[in-house]
Amino acid sequence: MRDLRSLRNIGKTVAAELEAAGVPDGEALAREGAVRAALRLKAAGFGVCRSKLAALEGALRDIKWNLIPPADRAALWRDFSSFAE
Repeated sequence: MRDLRSLRNIGKTVAAELEAAGVPDGEALAREGAVRAALRLKAAGFGVCRSKLAALEGALRDIKWNLIPPADRAALWRDFSSFAE
């Protein structure tokens, strides 16, 4: 099991939110994917913004969130928004 706090872009606050939303570790985050993990956060009452969604994706890609191409970030947000409403 890979601790969420060891992943790029995931600090103690987001890690605690993910754990509370049922995503306990890096492997669970990888299984869920960024959009489904963000939907879990929203369902658990936590805020989700474009930057947090990009941070989740960046954690999965092991890159800083702001290095994700803008088109990819826009697609992630569209996917998230289509399910979040």
